Amino acid sequence: MVTLFAILVFAGIAEAQLLQDEFGKLEGVGVDEKLEAVLPLALTFKNSSGREVTLGEILSSGKPLLLSLNYSDCPMLCRLQLNGLVDGMRQMRLEVGTDFDVVSVSVDPLETPMRARQTKQNYVRSYGRPQTASGWHFLCGDKSSIDELADSVGFRFKYVPERDEYAHAAVTIVITPGGVVSRYLYGVVYEPQTLRLALVEAAEGKIGTTLDRVLLFCFHYDAASGRYAPVARNLLKVGGVATLIVMAAGLIPVWLKRRQVPVTSEVVA
Repeated sequence: MVTLFAILVFAGIAEAQLLQDEFGKLEGVGVDEKLEAVLPLALTFKNSSGREVTLGEILSSGKPLLLSLNYSDCPMLCRLQLNGLVDGMRQMRLEVGTDFDVVSVSVDPLETPMRARQTKQNYVRSYGRPQTASGWHFLCGDKSSIDELADSVGFRFKYVPERDEYAHAAVTIVITPGGVVSRYLYGVVYEPQTLRLALVEAAEGKIGTTLDRVLLFCFHYDAASGRYAPVARNLLKVGGVATLIVMAAGLIPVWLKRRQVPVTSEVVA
């Protein structure tokens, strides 16, 4: 009995030590939101074709973009995040390359353009719209460029030597056409409405439908839930205007019809 108790105690201590070690590897990893920060647009990276490009060159298209920091040899999290992102984008009418761009910068300075090209091909194929390939940018760079970009958006990551892996968060950062950080979207599941409204917001209503812009007026981004939630006051405003429009649509024809009826007077003898 004493032996069994001792085994359980030592097992508990070992498990606690293991958990402590694992959490220790995550120390210093996370995201410090820097809303309205401007990306270092002059930073140079290599794209999946091996050509040197700057962030400013990509943004010169005048479109908002979805930015993520990942790496192709990530054992799990990067795939889960990018798969979730692609799944959400597939359900939107907004299209990569036409309405917005996607930029994934590798946090691994050893990643090559050839490896980035393989990753790009996989996700373009998964998206199912091969004509959008020009809107996908998988970039590689040296450590100084990667670190400067990560610092500019508050993305904290670190290399774990014993695992030959990078510890990092799962986040997609929405960037305006001017290179300004607009929104942080966390996790590995991205609701199409959240993606769409975040892009419409970043583009200042220059993409999307009129309904999208109305929805943006009625919804605000709830950082706690990671989605756009309805704003009661704005919903009441829109509801009141809609009610007036409906009433006017019903009453104006009646009023016009009454005006067209000739007025007759009776003479009493």
